[in-house]
Amino acid sequence: MTNPRPKFQIFKLFKLILISLAAVTVALFTAASLRTLSLDVNVGLQLAAWEKARNISLVVDAQRRDELLANFKEAVRIPTVSFSETDLNTTALLQFDRLLRKAFPTVFSSPLVQHELVANYSHLFWVRGSQPDLAPYLLLAHIDVVPAVLSDGWDAPPFSAEEIGDFIYGRGTIDDKSSLMGMLQALEYLLIKGYAPRRGLYISLGHDEEVSGFQGAASVTRLLKRRGVQLSFVLDEGLAVLDGVIPGLEEPAALIGVSEKGSATVKLSVSTVPGHSSMPPRETSIGILAAAIKRLEDNPMPRLFGQGPEGETFEHLAHKFSLPKKFIMSNLWLFSSLLGRMLERKADTNAFVRTTTAVTMFNAGVKVNVIPSAAEAYVNLRIHSAQTLQEVLHLIQSTVGDQRVSVELVYGFDPLPVSSSDEKSFGFQIIKKTILDLFPTVTVAPGICIGNTDSRHFKDLTNDIYRFAPLWFRPGDAQRFHGINERISKKNYEELIQFYFDLIQNCDTRQLPEPHSAAHEL
Repeated sequence: MTNPRPKFQIFKLFKLILISLAAVTVALFTAASLRTLSLDVNVGLQLAAWEKARNISLVVDAQRRDELLANFKEAVRIPTVSFSETDLNTTALLQFDRLLRKAFPTVFSSPLVQHELVANYSHLFWVRGSQPDLAPYLLLAHIDVVPAVLSDGWDAPPFSAEEIGDFIYGRGTIDDKSSLMGMLQALEYLLIKGYAPRRGLYISLGHDEEVSGFQGAASVTRLLKRRGVQLSFVLDEGLAVLDGVIPGLEEPAALIGVSEKGSATVKLSVSTVPGHSSMPPRETSIGILAAAIKRLEDNPMPRLFGQGPEGETFEHLAHKFSLPKKFIMSNLWLFSSLLGRMLERKADTNAFVRTTTAVTMFNAGVKVNVIPSAAEAYVNLRIHSAQTLQEVLHLIQSTVGDQRVSVELVYGFDPLPVSSSDEKSFGFQIIKKTILDLFPTVTVAPGICIGNTDSRHFKDLTNDIYRFAPLWFRPGDAQRFHGINERISKKNYEELIQFYFDLIQNCDTRQLPEPHSAAHEL
């Protein structure tokens, strides 16, 4: 007969392990539940304790509304298209210059405003503040737009500024003439009312943002550097107010971009001996390159959700979700991997999870019966904040895994630094206050910009760059960005003017109020 003692000891050990696991699970669940409760508020500064300011009110009567809409429509009708770095519509850029001077005469004539042309077509405005010890800030927008043709399926000609319903259609209505005209219209109204800022501000209008901004924004940056300018913060286009866009989030959310992804364009090429199609080798240049591309698509970059500012976005929004999503998003220290796997299922949210890889061009062959000697493809990557350009290049090389395939970096840069968004962050909290004054029911959260903007050229002039405009994006609107039927409602354009009108005045705050506790200590 065998001794039952060893089996009993094994059973006791197994029981202890189960009890320990249960205890750990309860502890984790309790900690997670407490964290969920502690985050069940809209974190950030409360608005009641702000410095009292004698803000000027903006009243838009029927005549003024007609004028501001007419100015905006005229801006949209000017086809300031950038086709490439060397192919810009300079005639349209000069026409746009004339429009600005006609539409905003007070801005161009006020003794408080210094205006200069930079790189022939970009504009820089300096609005002098009455208190020079207050660090200035910069509002950024761009004049140029991407190409558009009616045959792509537009409901209205893309440079017509035609009204359909309550919307104005046209290239640039979203990107970025609404912000550009909105900020200048706001400044025009303020100056007419006798406003003189305490804190100085710059407004920079680049003319080649859509082709990387190397002439416009880069030249403005060099000019300000030579003058020793240091900025409190920069505000550019980027993120918006999302309404019904995030699954499970029923209330609108205003996301302020605190960083943007890096970018890289990589060329893959293969060279072989040419031949006749009647005697093909086992592998051709096209086949070798196609196999390399397939490996890149089958092996995406690692999932990095939670290692960049995108995690903070969901923590800020968590309290607006119902259970169980609220519980998951409030405890990313425990569930970031789970949420990352959920987000990577769709292309639009996969971009928050990792460095994305997109094959955008593939070239090979000159004749149907000739095996080409060369094949090349271009891959565009948008680099997650937790990776560097060099790390991404190394991963591409190892994934391709074929010495016959040449990997060449055409152009690229690292992700941008992450700007501050805590309760002591002047720029973030000023923008947040302005949003909540205008849209009291939205939730404000930091976010990550998956595209690139002119703001990256200004990273040496400030530690804090923010990317936001109060554009309302509802389901389907994101596809209008650089797509067909780009449009903005007339009401939303007026809201942009109001936003910049209030923001400029709010920036006169000397310092932020003392932060309030977002939740009771548990």
